[in-house]
Amino acid sequence: MKEIELKMQGKIKRLTNKTFKFDERVKDGWFSAVYFLKTRDIVREFRPNNIVTMQFFQKKHAVLCGTDEVIALVKTFADNPDELEIYSLKDGDKISPFETVLTITGPYQNFGFLEGIIDGILARRTSVATNVYNVVKAAGLSGKQKPVIFMGDRDDHFTQQAGDGYAAYIGGSTAQATHAMNEWWGKQGMGTMPHALIQLFDGDVVEAAKAYYKKFPEDELIVLVDYNNDCITDALRVAREFGDKLKGVRVDTSRTMIDQYFIRNPDVLGTFDPRGVNAPLIFALREALDQEGFEHVKIVVSGGFNEQRIKEFEEQKVPVDIYGVGSSLLKIHIGFTGDNVLLNGKPQAKAGRRYRPNPRLERVD
Repeated sequence: MKEIELKMQGKIKRLTNKTFKFDERVKDGWFSAVYFLKTRDIVREFRPNNIVTMQFFQKKHAVLCGTDEVIALVKTFADNPDELEIYSLKDGDKISPFETVLTITGPYQNFGFLEGIIDGILARRTSVATNVYNVVKAAGLSGKQKPVIFMGDRDDHFTQQAGDGYAAYIGGSTAQATHAMNEWWGKQGMGTMPHALIQLFDGDVVEAAKAYYKKFPEDELIVLVDYNNDCITDALRVAREFGDKLKGVRVDTSRTMIDQYFIRNPDVLGTFDPRGVNAPLIFALREALDQEGFEHVKIVVSGGFNEQRIKEFEEQKVPVDIYGVGSSLLKIHIGFTGDNVLLNGKPQAKAGRRYRPNPRLERVD
């Protein structure tokens, strides 16, 4: 049983290193800024008996993520971790600018070298969780919540997938592209076909879909229909072939292309940008499917979608059923700062920083 299941059942409060599987070189300071390591050595020799409180915050309205990972990091690599006093918010908490999200109290030399790593974990996880939260929120503006598929596998190094997938889950995405993205929170990746499959069937979308359905008959059949840059024609071909077996079509038209629908219907042009996946194309696709009795076929869109584009689609009530979103969800725009703010229980911090108690913090066992 995965730890996330135990956590959801209330049997454990936090995920641990059984989930995160840290690189053991953290203990040796391999990933710590050298000045933290030098400071640790100086403090051990000249100031070994002091107790500091280190406080972490950021400067935006956000969805916090990474606290379980940070606490597991400290518990795994700090010296005498059980002697440290840790207070923290939880993954998924909404946080405000300058709100204290975590404090660690103890001898600096026991944990201070982890400061930069802690900042980095919180920054990446919170950025992804917040990005996903905002996109999911945008995807419900029309009054009906549309699912968001997290498709960030090609937009960053593959070693980041498990953590990004967990952060996306915290942000509200429950469908993700790879198994690794689901590793920490317990499901499997989902997806149907790429353009490569259609290419291998000489661009014949129907034949590619037949092969897919024969090989994976238990899957919900969702067919990619922009390969030939003629979404409506290919969507209807597939719908006529599969009928009720077809669950959806996905449109992923490049932002540099104009679908053949507009070439055939130039009279609709002139008031919008016809490139890529755009609202008039999706309205026309929905109408064409409905006219032939394929109201059950869902429309999935992908390709350059972000919070703003989804807002625009939802405000226009574009008949999208599912959004696939990738690179925009991985933008790191939230930075965390760790400051020593108390020395032996008394205020001592650099100018402009001070101890900010937060009654929402919970003591970590």
